Amino acid sequence: MEVKIGVQHAPREIVLESDLSAEELESIVSAALSGNEPLLSLTDSKGRKVLVPSDRLSYVDLGEPTARKVGFGAL
Repeated sequence: MEVKIGVQHAPREIVLESDLSAEELESIVSAALSGNEPLLSLTDSKGRKVLVPSDRLSYVDLGEPTARKVGFGAL
């Protein structure tokens, strides 16, 4: 699942691919936004960890990536 994270005072958003489901990601983000967790901590599909302070989150966009078509096939 593709995750886009907007951070306050940062010119670019953070984009990562996660192996978690939408429900699991939503619960992690909700815990960070409710003040229970000081950091939003996510691990991408390559094993890299992203840490964002919860009070600096602008938005989190959860969505499926668009599939890229490669080659010459019948559409």
